[in-house]
Amino acid sequence: MSKIKIIFGFIILSLFQQCYSFTGSSLTDEKTVQINEFPNNAALVNPTLSQQFSTDIQNRFLQRTTLKGTKENPDILIEGEITDYSITPTTIGSNTITNQNTGGVVNESQNKLTITVKVHYENKLHPDSSFDRSYSDEAVFNSNLSQSEIESSQVKIATDRIINKIFNDIVANW
Repeated sequence: MSKIKIIFGFIILSLFQQCYSFTGSSLTDEKTVQINEFPNNAALVNPTLSQQFSTDIQNRFLQRTTLKGTKENPDILIEGEITDYSITPTTIGSNTITNQNTGGVVNESQNKLTITVKVHYENKLHPDSSFDRSYSDEAVFNSNLSQSEIESSQVKIATDRIINKIFNDIVANW
């Protein structure tokens, strides 16, 4: 009886695998990709953002797809620019000690980092899939973070989310 259950389980699993593809990729015939550097054209310039964003998006596509990088006649071209990098206050407050023994803080001011990236995606094999879009994301943080802490942690949070959105719009077939 046990052997029959195992065989039946394998049959069901193989049927399920044939009916549904776990890759979900909309990239079928494409073999090569060219991802150009994303210049930082925002009014407020983070000096490392352009290089870091460009490297991170290249790594995402080269590591998570079967696409090969090229500089000549790519099947897919991804390029764009960073159009906004801003830090704005979201809540204004002051540190208020509620209990001298515990040193509890009632209210701290917070800031919001917003990054916007304009993307041009060109699929030479399937031109109807090509698009031009803007992607934006933000990260909220306590105002007591230093500029280097913001650039090392909060920028990474926002850019990772933007890259996820771009990657999903190009690769995922939902």
